Amino acid sequence: MNDYNDLQQNQSRYEETIQEKKSSASKFKGFVSLVAAGMIGSVLTLTVIPQTDFFQKMYPVANNESGEALTNVTDKSTITPIQTSTKMTTSGSLADIVENASKAIVGITNIQDQNDFFSRNTQAVESGSGSGVIFRKTPESTYVITNNHVIEGAKKIEVSLYNGEKTTAELVGADALTDLAVIRIDSKYATSILEMGDSSILRPGDQVLAIGNPLGLDLSRTVTQGIVSAIDRSIPVSTSAGKWELNVIQTDAAINPGNSGGALINTNGQLIGINSLKISVSGIEGLGFAIPSNDLLPIVNEIIENGEIERPYIGVSLAGLDEVPREYLQSLPNSVVDGAIVTFVDPNSTADSAGIKQEDVIVSINNEEIKNPGDLRKYLYSKTKVGEKATIKLYRNGKLTTIQLTLKSNDRTE
Repeated sequence: MNDYNDLQQNQSRYEETIQEKKSSASKFKGFVSLVAAGMIGSVLTLTVIPQTDFFQKMYPVANNESGEALTNVTDKSTITPIQTSTKMTTSGSLADIVENASKAIVGITNIQDQNDFFSRNTQAVESGSGSGVIFRKTPESTYVITNNHVIEGAKKIEVSLYNGEKTTAELVGADALTDLAVIRIDSKYATSILEMGDSSILRPGDQVLAIGNPLGLDLSRTVTQGIVSAIDRSIPVSTSAGKWELNVIQTDAAINPGNSGGALINTNGQLIGINSLKISVSGIEGLGFAIPSNDLLPIVNEIIENGEIERPYIGVSLAGLDEVPREYLQSLPNSVVDGAIVTFVDPNSTADSAGIKQEDVIVSINNEEIKNPGDLRKYLYSKTKVGEKATIKLYRNGKLTTIQLTLKSNDRTE
């Protein structure tokens, strides 16, 4: 009889376990569909939409604040474009590869000003930390790649080197959408650089190594091993420049807070990705993501050359139709369920000159359907160039209107 009771209890526990697993799987599926990914550095970025009368009318919200960016510093006299390489750069064991590569991995500390409530004075405090990769050296400067969210808002950037030395870095430039930044230090601090590999030849199952500073500089240059789990993943992220979709390498190599900006290397000891993201939810492991080397190369080259990424700039802030109560869209035909509603028009911008107005609902650009603000941003940044003309279709007071405009630079001083 006791055996029978034990069997019944075991069966009950088994069924409860199955139900828990099903529930967890269901929660995770919902989580991924809504959130998909999170930045792993300790300095995070958020979507910021300028406060406008439009949104104040519908949603009384607090004012947003943004950190002041560092001055761009660029030395163009000795810069040449960086290229990828597929040749063998190191030989021997994994330990040899790691030893060589680790010399090019640095720790990065983001220092920001903070108001002291009691003294009412401003003091510099550590806001977060991450990792970086030394990838280029000139006679004057050493260049380091990291994530934008690692250095964003910093008043001072401190770099910790392989030999324990520390120095202050200058911000060459950063790009919030692609989450990439380039900083530079004096050339005397660089004893080694990490050669760029070709991420286009990666295949699921290829062995990779992640090197970075998880949980801060006390665990600097921690090495984890894994494989390429997938390539060409598209992960939605929110940045200080708006929502974007990053093309990333998926890996099961352990990536933790502080690894942001660190290296994902192949077994040739070459940089094939910058570790940037992970999906973090209870019970889920091995879902890390890195920006491929072939994707980051044109970005960092342009940052070094120009100090920023030039993109077409229309001059509007947008919201999705699903973010706006339908009663505020009474003039919009019921058949229109997708689009991007204009919440703000930058004065003297391209949009302002072309006649785009607040509360217009953009539904297409160059006959490409626009379902949400992300679609418009992705089309502009991926398929158009500064100086080109664009045709925008939008609804105004219930009527479909066509507007022509010429795309200008994202430099708002134009």
